[in-house]
Amino acid sequence: MNALRNFVDKVKPHFEKGGKLEMFQSVFEGFETFLFVPNTTSKLGTHIHDAVDTKRTMIIVVLALVPALLFGMYNVGYQHFLSVGQQVGFWETFVFGLLAVLPSIVVSYVVGLGIEFTVAQIKGHEIHEGFLVTGMLIPLIIPIDTPLWMVAVATAFAVIFAKEVFGGTGMNIFNVALITRAFLFFAYPTFMSGDTVWVRTGTTFGLGAGNVVDSYSGATVLGQVATATTQNVQITNTLGHPIGFWDGFLGFIPGSVGETSTLAILIGAAMLLITGVASWKTMFSVFAGGAVMAFVFNLIGPDTAAAHFPWYSHLVFGGFAFGAVFMATDPVTSARTEKGKWIYGALIGVMAIIIRVLNPGYPEGMMLAILLMNIFAPLIDYYVVEANIKRRLKRAAK
Repeated sequence: MNALRNFVDKVKPHFEKGGKLEMFQSVFEGFETFLFVPNTTSKLGTHIHDAVDTKRTMIIVVLALVPALLFGMYNVGYQHFLSVGQQVGFWETFVFGLLAVLPSIVVSYVVGLGIEFTVAQIKGHEIHEGFLVTGMLIPLIIPIDTPLWMVAVATAFAVIFAKEVFGGTGMNIFNVALITRAFLFFAYPTFMSGDTVWVRTGTTFGLGAGNVVDSYSGATVLGQVATATTQNVQITNTLGHPIGFWDGFLGFIPGSVGETSTLAILIGAAMLLITGVASWKTMFSVFAGGAVMAFVFNLIGPDTAAAHFPWYSHLVFGGFAFGAVFMATDPVTSARTEKGKWIYGALIGVMAIIIRVLNPGYPEGMMLAILLMNIFAPLIDYYVVEANIKRRLKRAAK
């Protein structure tokens, strides 16, 4: 590390004011602060600093996403070979998924960071680190067969119109990754829903040759529930074999890359909670709100399969767990007061289930619920703060 530090210090003058590479100063600063914690100190006032700055926090979130990412890669290969009727080993299955997912990750980071770097250069500001997480989230919340050019267009739209126009990292109202998914959902609906987008049936760099079997259907569990005509719908995999709660908990089902395995998501949640990066209040209240609302529908809901889908199954199928752990806890777009976190999370869980049950056109619900509550998060915090002020004024009067 000393050698790397010495190299950075040696080339640094070229990027400072008056250096021949001065125009790339913000880019160099971004890389330097990514590699090393800045050693600058406060000049005025009293401040306490530690080594866990924003970049280090973002890296912890990325590491927490790794279990869902790795399992998602394996599941992409697993669903493919299951649909084409081939039996292969673990590594061929994983490599197929790796090669299928990796291009989306590369496109997401190249486009997003490219825009971030360009804006930073134009404004003469330092590069914001928020996209370190967003760039990983985007490939995990979209179908595996989403064309790369769509990923690029949606990422560019989200970074520019959901982030930069608001002032960059820390100023955005909406979760940028979810805006990417929402853009794809409404602009290219045939590539974001149906039976054909959740399982890769073609080859990936020569891997996975074979013909798709006649009984193939790649519909997600929630998609099957939304289109069912009876209450007690039988959920099946791509070959028509029944699947249940534990299949959803472990993740061997069709779906977006990172959202299928609740177990992998909970491992990531444990990392976020142990390190103190995410709020357990927001996370817990999303699950609690969703469970209560689903249980209410189970008791008195309409005569549909979605209303009578077991309340505990709602928590493991679709993007509910992923949204609760990685999206609802976004510190920029979520409620920031302690009481507000309870309210914010509970309303997300409630709204997600309401959308799932009452609107079959949106069988998932989590994306719209979180984006809706992003709008109301500042209002929730406002009323929580106002209530605290009134309570303290009453104490002072006494």
